Amino acid sequence: MPPTAEPMIAHAHQQFQELVTYVTGPQTQSASAYTVELTLFRHLLALGAQLLQLFFLTRAAERPRQPVQSPDGTRLTYHDRRPTTYRSVFGRMVFARHAFTAPGQPVVCPLDAALSLPARCYSDLLREWMSYSATDASYRESQTALERILGQSLSLQAFETTAAEATVDATDFFEQPPAANTGTDAGPILVAQADGKGVPVVARQLTVRPARRSKGHPPAMKEAIVTALYTIAPYPRGPDAIVAALLHEVQARPEPSTSRPQPVAKELRASLDGKEAALRRLAVRAGQRDHATIQHRVALTDGAEALQEQVRTQLPAYTRILDIIHAVEYLWGAANGLLGERHPDRIAWMRQHLTLLLTGQTTALIAALQQAAADPTLPTAQQQAVLRTVGYYQRNLPYMRYDAYLAHGWPIGTGIVEGACGHVVKDRMQQAGMRWTLAGAQAVLDLRAVRLNGDWDAYWQFHRQRQHRRLYPRSEFPTGLAEECALAISA
Repeated sequence: MPPTAEPMIAHAHQQFQELVTYVTGPQTQSASAYTVELTLFRHLLALGAQLLQLFFLTRAAERPRQPVQSPDGTRLTYHDRRPTTYRSVFGRMVFARHAFTAPGQPVVCPLDAALSLPARCYSDLLREWMSYSATDASYRESQTALERILGQSLSLQAFETTAAEATVDATDFFEQPPAANTGTDAGPILVAQADGKGVPVVARQLTVRPARRSKGHPPAMKEAIVTALYTIAPYPRGPDAIVAALLHEVQARPEPSTSRPQPVAKELRASLDGKEAALRRLAVRAGQRDHATIQHRVALTDGAEALQEQVRTQLPAYTRILDIIHAVEYLWGAANGLLGERHPDRIAWMRQHLTLLLTGQTTALIAALQQAAADPTLPTAQQQAVLRTVGYYQRNLPYMRYDAYLAHGWPIGTGIVEGACGHVVKDRMQQAGMRWTLAGAQAVLDLRAVRLNGDWDAYWQFHRQRQHRRLYPRSEFPTGLAEECALAISA
């Protein structure tokens, strides 16, 4: 134990006793709960800083006994003690470690590996909190929040750099084989979905620069391809229930949520490197998730041709389904073109034609729309609205066998990936005034996917292990009883 430890221990005991006296003494007799809580929190942060400093000084006092080697195996000799700065959730602290070196060799401090210290001064815990906060709020808002909570100032650059560093292992984490129990509760339907959502980017980041934009024009956008993969149990239902739900009819009674099967082991990802790369990764992951109990494989998209083509190429064995909501939106377009938005018979018209759509009579529906569009009395603009629907249905006809899909109990809507476009991309990336670099945007998208998939703790442990392996290849990651106790206490 270092000679400075005894006074520090005595001071820590004194501070703790002062806190006990504070909460039980006359000072708090007329204080509000808010005041006491805040006072305790600030003092506990200060006490934590002292205890952590004591921990570092105690560990740093021990000189390594075993031979110390460089990364290439060269035996090193003792040199001196080297100070290092550690920026923790309790604040900044400095301590000196025993250092070893040899001619032509870097200086090695064995304590760094023993404690798995990160490359920069920011602690892994502080980096985790910074990263977690930045997945939801802007860097500036995250900076303000942590400063208010921890009482220390962190630069915006530190948040951006931390987010980038935190995601260096995201790809490897996403590509891990699924857990052995992933298929235990899985339904027999393996579902893949894909969609796109724009991210406002710095124009110079784009390969093809947009035209010069005047003040007030929308920013340059880069499409993020969002994918979803999950398994689900079948949910057979009839067309009447779907029609009633789509038309929001009052008499339609929603079924209890407990009767509707829920997605199992849902995985979301968002990437900025294009449709082909995103769908190729989705196909690889789908192959990993496939197993003997999977009976059906379906892929849902909207009517975007380029995306559908990638689904066809990357997932050729999947039954492709056109999202029913997009199909219905086009049908509303035809209804408005033929009848107008305020016509009293519009809902009845929609009910009739939706029934055709959902009972496998899409060809008859197309013919009916073509006949209606041929009416010479129909104005050109309204005729074009109907023909847009006809063209959309003709192109997507192979993916509109909704009667068969419903009979199998398959999903027919892209609600999962549509929601992910909002949750993963829009809610964070399209906040007011934001313009992203591609690398910065991808880092945040990866972190948001990890968080929304419920994998944050697993990823951070994975990332810390990988980081240790890169920094200290000859040292084992320090896990064991002490680590388990620390995790248990934090839980």
